[in-house]
Amino acid sequence: MTQRPVSALTIAGSDSGGGAGIQADLKTFAAHRVHGLSALAALTAQHTRGVSAVHVPDTGFLRAQIDACFDDFAIGAVKLGMLANAAVIHAVADALEHYRPARIVLDPVMVATSGARLLEPEALEALRGRLLPLASLVTPNLPEAELLLGRPIADRDGMRAAVDALFAIGARAVLLKGGHLADDGDVVDLFAHAGGVREIAHPRLSVEAHGTGCTLASAVAANLCRGLSLEQASAAAADYVHAALRGGYRPGRGEVLVLDHFGAAAHGRQ
Repeated sequence: MTQRPVSALTIAGSDSGGGAGIQADLKTFAAHRVHGLSALAALTAQHTRGVSAVHVPDTGFLRAQIDACFDDFAIGAVKLGMLANAAVIHAVADALEHYRPARIVLDPVMVATSGARLLEPEALEALRGRLLPLASLVTPNLPEAELLLGRPIADRDGMRAAVDALFAIGARAVLLKGGHLADDGDVVDLFAHAGGVREIAHPRLSVEAHGTGCTLASAVAANLCRGLSLEQASAAAADYVHAALRGGYRPGRGEVLVLDHFGAAAHGRQ
């Protein structure tokens, strides 16, 4: 019997506009030639100009989706995205503690590109206490890290201090994204684990884009499925997002770009 290929599972929210969430995750998995699985933890009504509604399915149905995926597929990595409330977070944590996947990439989605709050305030403590210790890697942007830590991050020294603080509250490895930092230099992300801290720098692009965080975390998960180390997977994912941003396009009437997932993958294979 032919050995099953390794699959990547995303547990996240759906984006009806196709630019972020599970839609971006599945495009990213496919672009990396990894079979993609999904369990919908939320449904959003959104487009390139904002989020107009959010529906959270019953947690029993969410668990049924997760059980179905683990029952039939060889899951090499799990990517966690939008988990809107504490009940959902606890349901996902229960499932992960049961199945114990080897690699979990946590994108702590809290605020959409439009500024809409996507995580209920009472869910924050559940995310800190249940998911952060389970995650192989957490990938916050600066506003998300500020919410996790309850303090501002003003500069690059503050980013390094934030990484240490994230370790102190339970993170095992961190990819802290620096795109929101108000400076004119390169965008510098910090990858940090027990072996130290590495800067991952790319030229700053003067664009506003949709789905970058989802895509980065799912690219890390896909690269882990392909056998890269956590550090290699993070650096390759950051390169992939930068290439996808450069090829981004505007399918809606809003100004935000949607990433070019498959063009970025072709660029990486050149």
